[in-house]
Amino acid sequence: MRGGAEIRTNYGIFAAVSLAVAALDQATKLVITRSLSPYEAVEVIPGLFNIVHYLNKGAAFGILNQGGGLRRLFLIGVSVAALVLLAVLARQSRDRLSTLAFSLIAGGAIGNLVDRIRYGSVVDFLDFHVASWHWPAFNVADAAITAGVALAVFTYISPRAPRA
Repeated sequence: MRGGAEIRTNYGIFAAVSLAVAALDQATKLVITRSLSPYEAVEVIPGLFNIVHYLNKGAAFGILNQGGGLRRLFLIGVSVAALVLLAVLARQSRDRLSTLAFSLIAGGAIGNLVDRIRYGSVVDFLDFHVASWHWPAFNVADAAITAGVALAVFTYISPRAPRA
C-alpha cells in the first residue's frame, strides 16, 4: 500500500505543474488578446508561422464548433470531469513521470477551461502552415495537453522495473 507522503508528493507535483502550465497559458493569451484584434494575423516566418488571434468555440481542431450555450456547458462539464479524473490518476500514479503527464494535461485543461468560462471560446494563437495548408491554430494549453498525452502513452508502453 502506498503511503501518505508519496500521495502528497504526487499532489504537490500535480498542483505545481498544473498551475504553472495554466498560468503560462493565460499569460500568453493575455498578450495576444491585448495585442491583436480577433482574427488578426501577424506573419512571423513567411510561408511557415503566424501569430493569430483565433477564437475557437469548439473543442480540438474545431470539433463541436457549431451550437450555442448547451455546447459551451457540455464542454465545460467535460473539462471539469476530465480534471477530476486526472486528479484521481495522479493520486494513484506509481511514478513521477506519469504524474507529470497527468499534470501537463490538467494544466492545459485548466487554461482552456478558464477561456471557455470567461469568453465562451478558447483563444488560439499559434498558426503553423506550409503555403496555404494550415495546421489548426493552437495555444500553450493545447501544446501541454499534447505533450502530456504523449508522455502518458510513453510511460504506459515503456517497460518498468518492478516496485519493491
